[in-house]
Amino acid sequence: MRTVVPGPCPTCNTEIEYLYTTENIPYFSDILIISAICPSCGYKFVDTQMLKHGEPVRYTYRTTAQEGLAVRVMRSTSASIEIPELGVRIDPGPTCQGFVSNIEGVLDRIIQAIGSAIIDGDAEERENARVLLDKIARVKRGELSVTVILEDPHGNSVIVADNAERSTYTVEPEPYD
Repeated sequence: MRTVVPGPCPTCNTEIEYLYTTENIPYFSDILIISAICPSCGYKFVDTQMLKHGEPVRYTYRTTAQEGLAVRVMRSTSASIEIPELGVRIDPGPTCQGFVSNIEGVLDRIIQAIGSAIIDGDAEERENARVLLDKIARVKRGELSVTVILEDPHGNSVIVADNAERSTYTVEPEPYD
C-alpha cells in the first residue's frame, strides 16, 4: 500500500509530500516506510516502523575471519547491538532508525559515531576514540574476532548466519520515576 500525505517541511516550512508505504520484509514481517524530500532546502527523512511485534529475541554471532563481516544484520528500531570486545553498546533512542546491513556496515556506523568524539572531545576522549578505531581496523583485517549481540524486545531483528545463536530473554519492565 502506498499513500502520499502533504505536510510542511520541518526545516523550511515548504509544503512537501510524505510517502507512506507498507512492505512485507522477510524476518521483519510487515513494516511501514515513511519518507520525504524537500526540493527547497534538501531536508530528507526516512523512517521504518514495525507493524507487528514478536517475542523478545537475542542473537549472538562471533566473527572468526574477514568473511564473517559479510553476515547480514537486520536491526529494528527497538533493538540494541553490543560488541563487548570493543566496549560498544548501541541502544535504541527516540531517533533510532532500523537498518539492513552487515557486520562491516555496523562497524562503519560505529566509526561514523566516533567522529564526533574526535572532533568535540577532550584529549582523553580523542585517545579512546583512536584506540577504538584501531581495534575496528584490526577486526576488518581479520586480526581480531568480536562477538555481536543483537537484542530486540519486539523480536523484529535478526543476524542471518547458520552459526548465529538465537535465544529468547525476559525483558525487564522499566521502573517508573
